[in-house]
Amino acid sequence: MMRTRPLKVALLGCGVVGSEVARIMTTHADDLAARIGAPVELAGVAVRRPDKVREGIDPALVTTDATALVKRGDLDIVVEVIGGIEPARTLIGTAFEHGASVVSANKALLAQDGAALHAAAEEQGRDLYYEAAVAGAIPLIRPLRESLAGDKVNRVLGIVNGTTNFILDKMDSTGAGYQEALDEATALGYAEADPTADVEGFDAAAKAAILAGIAFHTRVRLDDVYREGMTEVTAADFASAKEMGCTIKLLAICERAGDGASVTARVHPAMIPLSHPLASVRGAYNAVFVESDASGQLMFYGPGAGGAPTASAVLGDLVAVGRNRINGTTGPGASAYAALPVSPMGEVVTRYHISLDVADKPGVLAQVATVFAEHGVSIDTVRQQGKDGEASLVVVTHRASDAALGGTVDALRKLDTVRGVASIMRVEGE
Repeated sequence: MMRTRPLKVALLGCGVVGSEVARIMTTHADDLAARIGAPVELAGVAVRRPDKVREGIDPALVTTDATALVKRGDLDIVVEVIGGIEPARTLIGTAFEHGASVVSANKALLAQDGAALHAAAEEQGRDLYYEAAVAGAIPLIRPLRESLAGDKVNRVLGIVNGTTNFILDKMDSTGAGYQEALDEATALGYAEADPTADVEGFDAAAKAAILAGIAFHTRVRLDDVYREGMTEVTAADFASAKEMGCTIKLLAICERAGDGASVTARVHPAMIPLSHPLASVRGAYNAVFVESDASGQLMFYGPGAGGAPTASAVLGDLVAVGRNRINGTTGPGASAYAALPVSPMGEVVTRYHISLDVADKPGVLAQVATVFAEHGVSIDTVRQQGKDGEASLVVVTHRASDAALGGTVDALRKLDTVRGVASIMRVEGE
Protein backbone atom coordinates (compact mmCIF):
# COMPACT_ATOMS: atom_id res chain seq x y z
CA MET A 1 0.00 0.00 0.00
CA MET A 2 1.32 3.42 -0.99
CA ARG A 3 2.10 5.84 1.84
CA THR A 4 0.55 9.24 1.13
CA ARG A 5 3.00 11.38 3.09
CA PRO A 6 5.96 12.09 0.79
CA LEU A 7 9.60 11.49 1.57
CA LYS A 8 11.28 14.89 1.67
CA VAL A 9 14.62 15.07 -0.12
CA ALA A 10 17.15 17.91 -0.04
CA LEU A 11 19.79 18.24 -2.73
CA LEU A 12 23.21 19.69 -1.89
CA GLY A 13 24.72 20.78 -5.20
CA CYS A 14 23.04 21.22 -8.55
CA GLY A 15 25.81 20.88 -11.09
CA VAL A 16 26.15 18.23 -13.76
CA VAL A 17 25.12 15.39 -11.44
CA GLY A 18 22.76 17.27 -9.15
CA SER A 19 20.72 18.71 -11.99
CA GLU A 20 20.30 15.21 -13.45
CA VAL A 21 19.17 13.88 -10.06
CA ALA A 22 16.54 16.61 -9.86
CA ARG A 23 15.41 15.97 -13.44
CA ILE A 24 15.01 12.23 -12.93
CA MET A 25 13.18 12.78 -9.63
CA THR A 26 10.68 14.92 -11.53
CA THR A 27 10.28 13.00 -14.77
CA HIS A 28 10.21 9.57 -13.09
CA ALA A 29 8.25 10.65 -10.01
CA ASP A 30 5.48 8.05 -10.41
CA ASP A 31 7.90 5.18 -10.97
CA LEU A 32 10.06 6.21 -8.01
CA ALA A 33 6.99 6.45 -5.79
CA ALA A 34 5.86 2.97 -6.84
CA ARG A 35 9.31 1.49 -6.20
CA ILE A 36 9.78 3.17 -2.83
CA GLY A 37 6.23 2.95 -1.56
CA ALA A 38 5.78 6.70 -1.07
CA PRO A 39 5.94 9.87 -3.15
CA VAL A 40 9.27 11.69 -3.26
CA GLU A 41 9.29 15.46 -2.81
CA LEU A 42 12.23 17.72 -3.62
CA ALA A 43 12.18 19.94 -0.54
CA GLY A 44 15.19 22.16 -1.17
CA VAL A 45 18.29 22.67 -3.30
CA ALA A 46 21.48 24.24 -1.94
CA VAL A 47 23.68 25.99 -4.50
CA ARG A 48 26.47 28.55 -4.65
CA ARG A 49 24.98 30.62 -7.49
CA PRO A 50 21.27 31.17 -6.87
CA ASP A 51 20.74 33.36 -9.97
CA LYS A 52 21.62 30.61 -12.43
CA VAL A 53 18.61 29.28 -14.34
CA ARG A 54 17.94 25.65 -13.44
CA GLU A 55 15.41 24.13 -15.77
CA GLY A 56 12.68 22.14 -14.06
CA ILE A 57 13.52 23.32 -10.54
CA ASP A 58 11.19 25.70 -8.70
CA PRO A 59 13.29 28.80 -7.86
CA ALA A 60 11.55 28.92 -4.48
CA LEU A 61 13.39 25.70 -3.52
CA VAL A 62 16.84 27.15 -4.22
CA THR A 63 18.97 28.45 -1.35
CA THR A 64 22.58 29.33 -0.67
CA ASP A 65 22.25 28.40 3.01
CA ALA A 66 23.01 24.66 2.95
CA THR A 67 23.38 24.52 6.73
CA ALA A 68 19.89 25.89 7.33
CA LEU A 69 18.52 23.45 4.78
CA VAL A 70 19.95 20.33 6.44
CA LYS A 71 18.88 21.62 9.88
CA ARG A 72 15.20 21.84 8.94
CA GLY A 73 14.35 18.68 10.84
CA ASP A 74 11.65 17.46 8.44
CA LEU A 75 13.98 15.99 5.82
CA ASP A 76 14.10 12.25 5.20
CA ILE A 77 17.07 12.11 2.84
CA VAL A 78 19.90 14.50 1.98
CA VAL A 79 21.66 13.94 -1.35
CA GLU A 80 25.20 15.35 -1.28
CA VAL A 81 26.83 15.94 -4.68
CA ILE A 82 28.94 19.03 -3.98
CA GLY A 83 32.19 17.08 -3.58
CA GLY A 84 35.32 18.00 -1.64
CA ILE A 85 35.99 17.67 2.08
CA GLU A 86 34.38 20.80 3.51
CA PRO A 87 31.64 21.92 3.82
CA ALA A 88 30.41 18.46 2.73
CA ARG A 89 31.71 16.69 5.86
CA THR A 90 30.04 19.14 8.25
CA LEU A 91 26.80 19.19 6.27
CA ILE A 92 26.52 15.39 6.26
CA GLY A 93 27.12 15.24 10.01
CA THR A 94 24.51 17.94 10.56
CA ALA A 95 22.02 16.06 8.38
CA PHE A 96 22.44 12.94 10.54
CA GLU A 97 21.97 14.97 13.71
CA HIS A 98 18.72 16.44 12.41
CA GLY A 99 17.18 13.13 11.40
CA ALA A 100 18.05 12.64 7.73
CA SER A 101 19.80 9.76 6.02
CA VAL A 102 22.42 10.63 3.40
CA VAL A 103 23.18 9.58 -0.16
CA SER A 104 26.58 10.82 -1.35
CA ALA A 105 28.78 10.68 -4.43
CA ASN A 106 31.78 12.16 -2.59
CA LYS A 107 34.68 9.75 -3.11
CA ALA A 108 37.34 12.07 -1.66
CA LEU A 109 35.47 12.56 1.60
CA LEU A 110 34.54 8.89 1.96
CA ALA A 111 38.12 7.81 1.31
CA GLN A 112 39.42 10.21 3.94
CA ASP A 113 36.71 10.10 6.62
CA GLY A 114 34.46 7.17 5.76
CA ALA A 115 34.87 5.53 9.17
CA ALA A 116 33.84 8.68 11.04
CA LEU A 117 30.87 9.27 8.75
CA HIS A 118 29.66 5.69 9.18
CA ALA A 119 30.02 6.02 12.95
CA ALA A 120 27.96 9.22 12.91
CA ALA A 121 25.26 7.56 10.80
CA GLU A 122 25.13 4.55 13.13
CA GLU A 123 24.96 6.74 16.23
CA GLN A 124 21.93 8.54 14.83
CA GLY A 125 20.32 5.42 13.35
CA ARG A 126 20.57 6.70 9.77
CA ASP A 127 21.76 5.38 6.42
CA LEU A 128 24.88 6.41 4.51
CA TYR A 129 24.87 5.15 0.92
CA TYR A 130 27.41 6.03 -1.78
CA GLU A 131 27.15 3.81 -4.86
CA ALA A 132 27.86 6.83 -7.07
CA ALA A 133 31.24 7.49 -5.40
CA VAL A 134 32.96 4.72 -7.38
CA ALA A 135 32.62 3.94 -11.10
CA GLY A 136 29.54 6.04 -11.85
CA ALA A 137 26.57 3.97 -13.00
CA ILE A 138 28.30 0.61 -12.53
CA PRO A 139 26.70 -1.35 -9.65
CA LEU A 140 29.76 -2.12 -7.56
CA ILE A 141 29.48 -0.95 -3.95
CA ARG A 142 26.26 -2.84 -3.28
CA PRO A 143 27.46 -6.12 -4.87
CA LEU A 144 30.64 -5.98 -2.78
CA ARG A 145 28.84 -4.98 0.41
CA GLU A 146 25.76 -7.20 0.05
CA SER A 147 25.85 -9.75 -2.78
CA LEU A 148 29.36 -10.95 -1.89
CA ALA A 149 28.92 -10.58 1.88
CA GLY A 150 29.05 -14.37 2.26
CA ASP A 151 32.15 -14.76 0.08
CA LYS A 152 35.83 -14.00 0.61
CA VAL A 153 37.10 -11.37 -1.82
CA ASN A 154 40.80 -11.72 -2.56
CA ARG A 155 41.41 -9.12 -5.23
CA VAL A 156 39.77 -6.09 -6.84
CA LEU A 157 41.49 -4.96 -10.02
CA GLY A 158 40.01 -2.16 -12.05
CA ILE A 159 39.96 0.80 -14.39
CA VAL A 160 38.10 3.37 -12.32
CA ASN A 161 38.89 6.62 -14.11
CA GLY A 162 37.48 7.27 -17.57
CA THR A 163 39.75 10.20 -18.41
CA THR A 164 42.95 8.21 -17.99
CA ASN A 165 41.54 5.22 -19.83
CA PHE A 166 40.58 7.43 -22.77
CA ILE A 167 44.10 8.90 -22.93
CA LEU A 168 45.88 5.55 -22.68
CA ASP A 169 43.50 3.97 -25.19
CA LYS A 170 44.30 6.74 -27.68
CA MET A 171 48.03 6.29 -27.14
CA ASP A 172 47.64 2.56 -27.72
CA SER A 173 45.36 2.66 -30.76
CA THR A 174 46.83 5.65 -32.62
CA GLY A 175 50.45 5.85 -31.44
CA ALA A 176 49.83 9.36 -30.08
CA GLY A 177 52.03 10.80 -27.37
CA TYR A 178 50.69 11.59 -23.90
CA GLN A 179 50.18 15.32 -24.46
CA GLU A 180 48.46 14.81 -27.81
CA ALA A 181 46.05 12.29 -26.30
CA LEU A 182 45.40 14.57 -23.30
CA ASP A 183 44.63 17.50 -25.62
CA GLU A 184 42.06 15.39 -27.45
CA ALA A 185 40.49 14.25 -24.16
CA THR A 186 40.23 17.90 -23.07
CA ALA A 187 38.67 18.99 -26.37
CA LEU A 188 36.05 16.24 -26.11
CA GLY A 189 35.21 17.11 -22.50
CA TYR A 190 36.64 13.94 -20.98
CA ALA A 191 39.43 15.81 -19.17
CA GLU A 192 39.10 18.84 -16.89
CA ALA A 193 41.02 22.05 -17.59
CA ASP A 194 43.26 20.93 -14.72
CA PRO A 195 43.50 17.14 -15.15
CA THR A 196 45.83 16.58 -12.19
CA ALA A 197 43.35 14.65 -10.04
CA ASP A 198 42.83 12.18 -12.87
CA VAL A 199 46.22 11.77 -14.53
CA GLU A 200 48.20 11.74 -11.27
CA GLY A 201 45.94 9.03 -9.85
CA PHE A 202 44.32 10.96 -6.97
CA ASP A 203 40.79 10.20 -8.16
CA ALA A 204 41.51 6.50 -8.63
CA ALA A 205 43.30 6.30 -5.27
CA ALA A 206 40.22 7.58 -3.43
CA LYS A 207 38.11 4.95 -5.14
CA ALA A 208 40.67 2.25 -4.34
CA ALA A 209 40.49 3.14 -0.64
CA ILE A 210 36.69 2.77 -0.67
CA LEU A 211 36.80 -0.52 -2.58
CA ALA A 212 39.51 -2.04 -0.39
CA GLY A 213 37.68 -1.13 2.79
CA ILE A 214 34.46 -2.79 1.63
CA ALA A 215 36.08 -5.82 -0.01
CA PHE A 216 38.33 -6.71 2.92
CA HIS A 217 36.19 -5.50 5.87
CA THR A 218 39.06 -3.26 6.91
CA ARG A 219 39.44 0.47 7.35
CA VAL A 220 41.52 1.74 4.46
CA ARG A 221 42.17 5.48 4.19
CA LEU A 222 43.38 7.47 1.22
CA ASP A 223 46.80 7.79 2.87
CA ASP A 224 47.10 3.98 2.85
CA VAL A 225 46.91 3.83 -0.95
CA TYR A 226 50.11 3.89 -2.99
CA ARG A 227 49.65 6.29 -5.90
CA GLU A 228 51.60 6.76 -9.12
CA GLY A 229 50.34 8.83 -12.05
CA MET A 230 50.50 8.08 -15.76
CA THR A 231 52.10 11.25 -17.14
CA GLU A 232 55.42 9.48 -17.76
CA VAL A 233 53.94 6.74 -19.94
CA THR A 234 55.36 7.02 -23.47
CA ALA A 235 54.73 5.67 -26.94
CA ALA A 236 57.88 3.57 -26.44
CA ASP A 237 56.24 1.94 -23.41
CA PHE A 238 53.27 0.96 -25.56
CA ALA A 239 55.60 -0.43 -28.22
CA SER A 240 57.28 -2.60 -25.56
CA ALA A 241 53.90 -3.69 -24.23
CA LYS A 242 52.78 -4.77 -27.70
CA GLU A 243 55.91 -6.86 -28.12
CA MET A 244 54.85 -8.71 -24.95
CA GLY A 245 51.24 -9.09 -26.09
CA CYS A 246 50.10 -6.46 -23.58
CA THR A 247 48.60 -3.01 -23.34
CA ILE A 248 48.89 -0.37 -20.61
CA LYS A 249 46.14 0.75 -18.23
CA LEU A 250 46.04 2.88 -15.09
CA LEU A 251 44.85 0.33 -12.55
CA ALA A 252 43.43 0.44 -9.05
CA ILE A 253 44.53 -2.79 -7.36
CA CYS A 254 43.33 -3.96 -3.95
CA GLU A 255 44.70 -7.32 -2.81
CA ARG A 256 44.61 -9.64 0.14
CA ALA A 257 48.06 -11.09 0.94
CA GLY A 258 48.59 -14.76 0.18
CA ASP A 259 48.55 -15.63 3.88
CA GLY A 260 45.44 -13.51 4.42
CA ALA A 261 47.13 -11.51 7.16
CA SER A 262 47.26 -8.12 5.43
CA VAL A 263 45.98 -6.14 2.44
CA THR A 264 47.41 -3.66 -0.04
CA ALA A 265 45.85 -0.90 -2.11
CA ARG A 266 47.62 0.85 -4.97
CA VAL A 267 47.11 2.85 -8.15
CA HIS A 268 49.66 2.94 -10.97
CA PRO A 269 50.11 2.29 -14.70
CA ALA A 270 50.66 -1.37 -15.55
CA MET A 271 51.01 -3.67 -18.51
CA ILE A 272 48.23 -6.24 -18.74
CA PRO A 273 47.96 -9.12 -21.24
CA LEU A 274 45.64 -8.56 -24.18
CA SER A 275 43.88 -11.76 -23.12
CA HIS A 276 42.73 -10.13 -19.86
CA PRO A 277 39.15 -8.73 -19.94
CA LEU A 278 40.35 -5.30 -18.77
CA ALA A 279 42.59 -4.95 -21.83
CA SER A 280 39.55 -4.54 -24.08
CA VAL A 281 38.01 -1.68 -22.09
CA ARG A 282 38.11 1.23 -24.50
CA GLY A 283 37.52 4.97 -24.43
CA ALA A 284 36.23 6.58 -21.24
CA TYR A 285 34.63 3.41 -19.88
CA ASN A 286 35.35 1.84 -16.51
CA ALA A 287 35.58 -1.83 -15.55
CA VAL A 288 36.33 -3.62 -12.30
CA PHE A 289 37.45 -7.24 -12.02
CA VAL A 290 36.69 -8.99 -8.72
CA GLU A 291 38.22 -12.30 -7.66
CA SER A 292 36.73 -14.24 -4.74
CA ASP A 293 36.87 -17.74 -3.28
CA ALA A 294 33.36 -18.95 -4.09
CA SER A 295 32.25 -16.72 -6.96
CA GLY A 296 35.52 -16.89 -8.85
CA GLN A 297 36.04 -14.05 -11.30
CA LEU A 298 33.43 -11.33 -11.79
CA MET A 299 33.62 -8.26 -14.02
CA PHE A 300 31.59 -5.04 -13.75
CA TYR A 301 31.65 -2.76 -16.80
CA GLY A 302 30.03 0.49 -17.91
CA PRO A 303 30.23 4.29 -18.04
CA GLY A 304 32.15 5.50 -15.02
CA ALA A 305 31.25 9.18 -15.04
CA GLY A 306 28.89 11.77 -16.50
CA GLY A 307 25.74 13.41 -15.23
CA ALA A 308 23.12 10.83 -16.16
CA PRO A 309 25.12 7.67 -15.33
CA THR A 310 26.19 9.03 -11.93
CA ALA A 311 22.67 10.27 -11.21
CA SER A 312 21.40 6.77 -11.96
CA ALA A 313 23.55 5.42 -9.12
CA VAL A 314 22.41 8.23 -6.82
CA LEU A 315 18.75 7.46 -7.54
CA GLY A 316 19.35 3.76 -6.93
CA ASP A 317 20.61 4.63 -3.45
CA LEU A 318 17.70 7.03 -2.99
CA VAL A 319 15.23 4.21 -3.63
CA ALA A 320 17.03 1.86 -1.22
CA VAL A 321 17.28 4.47 1.54
CA GLY A 322 13.68 5.54 0.97
CA ARG A 323 12.47 1.97 1.43
CA ASN A 324 14.48 1.67 4.64
CA ARG A 325 13.01 4.93 5.86
CA ILE A 326 9.43 3.74 5.32
CA ASN A 327 10.13 0.42 7.01
CA GLY A 328 11.89 2.04 9.95
CA THR A 329 15.14 0.21 9.29
CA THR A 330 18.63 0.96 8.04
CA GLY A 331 20.78 -0.88 5.55
CA PRO A 332 24.23 -2.38 6.13
CA GLY A 333 26.79 0.02 7.53
CA ALA A 334 30.56 -0.16 7.52
CA SER A 335 32.08 -3.58 8.11
CA ALA A 336 35.61 -3.32 9.48
CA TYR A 337 35.65 -6.36 11.75
CA ALA A 338 38.68 -7.91 9.99
CA ALA A 339 40.88 -4.90 10.87
CA LEU A 340 43.70 -6.17 8.66
CA PRO A 341 46.90 -4.11 8.46
CA VAL A 342 47.62 -2.35 5.17
CA SER A 343 51.07 -3.35 3.95
CA PRO A 344 53.43 -0.74 2.44
CA MET A 345 54.18 -0.76 -1.27
CA GLY A 346 57.62 -2.20 -0.66
CA GLU A 347 56.05 -5.53 0.29
CA VAL A 348 53.88 -5.78 -2.85
CA VAL A 349 54.94 -8.65 -5.11
CA THR A 350 54.43 -8.47 -8.88
CA ARG A 351 56.27 -8.78 -12.20
CA TYR A 352 58.27 -5.92 -13.72
CA HIS A 353 59.26 -4.71 -17.17
CA ILE A 354 62.52 -2.72 -17.05
CA SER A 355 64.05 -0.94 -20.04
CA LEU A 356 67.73 0.02 -19.72
CA ASP A 357 70.04 2.10 -21.92
CA VAL A 358 73.40 0.31 -21.89
CA ALA A 359 76.75 0.25 -23.62
CA ASP A 360 76.84 -2.09 -26.61
CA LYS A 361 79.79 -4.24 -25.65
CA PRO A 362 80.49 -7.77 -24.40
CA GLY A 363 79.71 -8.60 -20.78
CA VAL A 364 76.94 -6.05 -20.21
CA LEU A 365 74.16 -8.62 -20.04
CA ALA A 366 76.18 -10.71 -17.58
CA GLN A 367 76.74 -7.68 -15.34
CA VAL A 368 73.05 -6.79 -15.35
CA ALA A 369 71.98 -10.38 -14.67
CA THR A 370 74.40 -10.56 -11.74
CA VAL A 371 72.82 -7.47 -10.15
CA PHE A 372 69.35 -8.98 -10.45
CA ALA A 373 70.57 -12.22 -8.90
CA GLU A 374 72.32 -10.45 -6.02
CA HIS A 375 69.03 -8.78 -5.07
CA GLY A 376 66.99 -11.97 -5.32
CA VAL A 377 65.05 -10.90 -8.42
CA SER A 378 64.60 -13.71 -10.95
CA ILE A 379 64.65 -12.84 -14.67
CA ASP A 380 61.94 -14.27 -16.90
CA THR A 381 62.99 -12.90 -20.29
CA VAL A 382 65.60 -10.50 -21.63
CA ARG A 383 65.98 -8.77 -24.98
CA GLN A 384 68.95 -6.71 -26.20
CA GLN A 385 69.28 -4.51 -29.26
CA GLY A 386 72.43 -2.53 -30.09
CA LYS A 387 73.75 -0.06 -32.63
CA ASP A 388 76.75 2.32 -32.84
CA GLY A 389 78.04 1.56 -29.37
CA GLU A 390 74.69 2.03 -27.60
CA ALA A 391 72.05 -0.57 -26.81
CA SER A 392 68.71 -1.08 -25.13
CA LEU A 393 68.19 -3.96 -22.75
CA VAL A 394 64.65 -5.01 -21.81
CA VAL A 395 64.27 -7.28 -18.79
CA VAL A 396 61.01 -8.88 -17.65
CA THR A 397 61.18 -10.39 -14.19
CA HIS A 398 59.34 -13.13 -12.42
CA ARG A 399 57.35 -11.96 -9.39
CA ALA A 400 59.41 -9.88 -6.97
CA SER A 401 58.76 -7.39 -4.18
CA ASP A 402 58.77 -3.70 -4.90
CA ALA A 403 61.54 -3.23 -2.34
CA ALA A 404 63.74 -5.86 -4.00
CA LEU A 405 63.17 -4.32 -7.42
CA GLY A 406 63.99 -0.86 -6.05
CA GLY A 407 67.29 -2.10 -4.66
CA THR A 408 68.06 -3.77 -7.99
CA VAL A 409 67.45 -0.59 -9.96
CA ASP A 410 69.57 1.49 -7.57
CA ALA A 411 72.45 -0.97 -8.08
CA LEU A 412 72.00 -1.00 -11.86
CA ARG A 413 72.35 2.79 -11.97
CA LYS A 414 75.80 2.45 -10.41
CA LEU A 415 77.15 0.26 -13.23
CA ASP A 416 79.42 2.06 -15.67
CA THR A 417 77.85 0.12 -18.54
CA VAL A 418 74.29 1.28 -17.71
CA ARG A 419 73.64 4.71 -19.23
CA GLY A 420 70.19 5.08 -17.69
CA VAL A 421 66.88 3.47 -16.76
CA ALA A 422 64.48 4.34 -19.57
CA SER A 423 61.33 2.98 -17.91
CA ILE A 424 60.00 0.67 -15.23
CA MET A 425 56.49 -0.76 -15.59
CA ARG A 426 54.65 -3.30 -13.48
CA VAL A 427 53.02 -6.27 -15.19
CA GLU A 428 49.61 -7.24 -13.75
CA GLY A 429 46.60 -9.34 -14.53
CA GLU A 430 48.24 -12.72 -14.86
